[in-house]
Amino acid sequence: MDTALRQRVRDRAGHRCEYCRLRQEHQPVCRFHIEHIIPRQHGGGDEEENLALACFHCNLHKGTNLTGVDPDSGEIVGLFHPRRDRWRDHFGWHGLALVGLTAMGRTTIQVLKINAPRRLELRASVLKWSDLD
Repeated sequence: MDTALRQRVRDRAGHRCEYCRLRQEHQPVCRFHIEHIIPRQHGGGDEEENLALACFHCNLHKGTNLTGVDPDSGEIVGLFHPRRDRWRDHFGWHGLALVGLTAMGRTTIQVLKINAPRRLELRASVLKWSDLD
């Protein structure tokens, strides 16, 4: 993956995690990752449409997962796909907590542990600098 492709992915995402919407500037110590939405082990490649910008936390918890269990229904559900799905269709804010508006949103929040206590603390500290959506 070349430098120009990495920069296009960062610019397209507005330098925000495409899952939790945290801005790169709010985590300057850890450079956000260019992640494979569909991991290589599942046949995903380095094409721009298969790449997303993800903070360390979201990328670490997503790993090679493509699905998870919806906490409401118990059904297996696909995770949010930043190139195919619209973020606002699946997620919303309730204070500092990200809430799932759909089974996909709920499942993604759970698998990526987006509302872990330390993540809520981080959001509280950055709210004064920017909006989260």
